[in-house]
Amino acid sequence: MDYIHAICGESFVELHGDRSFKDDKAMVGGLGKIADQTYMFIGQQKGYNTKTRQYRNFGMANPEGYRKALRLMKSAEKFGVPVVCLVDTPGAYPGLEAEERGQGEAIARNILEMTRLKVPIIVLIIGEGASGGALGIGVGDRVLMLENTWYSVISPESCSSILWRSWEFKEQAAEALKLTATDMKKQKLIDVIIKEPLGGAHANKAKTFTTVANAITKHYNQLKDLSPKDLVTQRMDKYSQMGVYNQ
Repeated sequence: MDYIHAICGESFVELHGDRSFKDDKAMVGGLGKIADQTYMFIGQQKGYNTKTRQYRNFGMANPEGYRKALRLMKSAEKFGVPVVCLVDTPGAYPGLEAEERGQGEAIARNILEMTRLKVPIIVLIIGEGASGGALGIGVGDRVLMLENTWYSVISPESCSSILWRSWEFKEQAAEALKLTATDMKKQKLIDVIIKEPLGGAHANKAKTFTTVANAITKHYNQLKDLSPKDLVTQRMDKYSQMGVYNQ
């Protein structure tokens, strides 16, 4: 929300609910403007103290959060509005009730629908990008990462607890996962690394917000003249080419 309010100012209008179960406070979304261009902003909100983190479920969305995100994306598509996703989550909520309501299906549905959305999608990793929680809003024409963020199919803590039955090996897991921005760029899983101010993004918030706004505008300008068919084709090709394999 800090990014959205700094970038959009008073123009941001938050939209709520998945029209099915409830409004997930961990996933926020709405319409906002950068200069004269309207965007649909979607992202995870963690909170900044104990009370707000509990309210936001520590940024871990339930299925209704991903369904809300999808509803907003489809609305954006209907009105020709580009989508901006701000990713910052330790993972989707792993609780029993989330699984009962179809957590896996909700994330998979989002990935499927995002690959064929007919408007530009810009994804920005602003903190943690962990597991399916990040992937559920992580498919885009351009995927950007702040310099000191990370993005991985699983968090190092969870990886350590699965492989070694202990959290003590999280550093070893992090090294093996190759989850830094530099590693991700090298493996061609992201497109651009955004430089942070000296001392990190938190050391100079105003400069970080300006840099992010400029990056969104720059990449949207590169995508805005593509036809819906070309957008989808390029996005599909981009994700099809990821990974290394032998036939």
